[in-house]
Amino acid sequence: MSQAWDLGDPFADARAGAGALVGDFGGEAIPLILRYKEVRAAASDWQTYSSDTPFRVPIPSEEHTRTVRQLPIETDPPEHKAFRALVQPLFAKPKQPGMIAEIEALVDDMVASVRGRASFDAIEDFAFPLQTKALTLLLGMPMSEAEEWRSWGLHVLQGEDPAGDKVEAYVHRQLDRAEAEPGDDFFSVLVQAEVDGRRLNRDEMLGYSLLAFAGGRDTVITTTAFAMAHFASTPEDRQRIRENPQLVRGAVEEVVRVVSPLTLIGRTCPHATRIHDVNVEAGQRTAICWASANRDPDAFEDPLAVKIDRKRNAHVGLVPATIPVSGRRMRAWCCAARSTPSATTLVACRYSKWMRTTKNGRHTDARPATKNCS
Repeated sequence: MSQAWDLGDPFADARAGAGALVGDFGGEAIPLILRYKEVRAAASDWQTYSSDTPFRVPIPSEEHTRTVRQLPIETDPPEHKAFRALVQPLFAKPKQPGMIAEIEALVDDMVASVRGRASFDAIEDFAFPLQTKALTLLLGMPMSEAEEWRSWGLHVLQGEDPAGDKVEAYVHRQLDRAEAEPGDDFFSVLVQAEVDGRRLNRDEMLGYSLLAFAGGRDTVITTTAFAMAHFASTPEDRQRIRENPQLVRGAVEEVVRVVSPLTLIGRTCPHATRIHDVNVEAGQRTAICWASANRDPDAFEDPLAVKIDRKRNAHVGLVPATIPVSGRRMRAWCCAARSTPSATTLVACRYSKWMRTTKNGRHTDARPATKNCS
């Protein structure tokens, strides 16, 4: 079976040997927790590995690209529970039949926009606009807003030209609008929301909004692009899903495991601790490495293979910083994080029969694509 992407395991030697790996992130030495069981334990142990450190949960840290902490991921229990409960109804929207139908219609429209082209870029022409448009559905905003959101770039708060100032200015405008004329969109929910018997302050509203725009962006885009790449270049898996659509859900979970779109996430140790042979001082950051855990052979048989029918796939892909890992169910920050990859997986097998994928993510279509693959 040919593979379009490098599915290697750069953590294998350190995970099997020392059990930890110290990485250099902009001059900051950060020990990485690598083994599956230890990653799961650390994800739940907020007393030892705290997320209550504004700007320092992402790696690299973001104190220079935003002004407030992201909610609820940059908090610890019990505060985290209250902040998370406030937006819990938002997490349930992708499970609603109406939302599922809207996402599927959106994906069909996106596929139609690239079918018949001699070539197209899987990220710029498909995954990126799909993510931003899907997010408008989740946030209850006009789809026309997606164009401005795309202008912030793939990574929003990271990279050479972070868009933190632009995003914060946009959010303030939307919150002002919602305060003057509340509706049923995401920003109107925030201006009317209460936590522990009080209204949210503006910084807290901004913190929720920044996570909505930055937290499920490049992760979703990467996952979607890989799903397309895999099914376009692996005809046997494409055929299996055509013959048995019930494999789609498992295929989504396997794609997320393999991609591990959130490679790692930062935690700060309130007290001195030790990760195998690495001493960690109080106040020093560590990193929970989801990508390494998802390739741990002690947890996954033949972990470098893409098995769309993998059983007991308790991966730790797309897990927010402070939510304890609970096995098979990944937590996603926007509807695209759960709904878009599943729709794209199905679309990839139905519409990309003749796509060939190169390593730079550009898909070429030398022959007419066919819509009826069933």
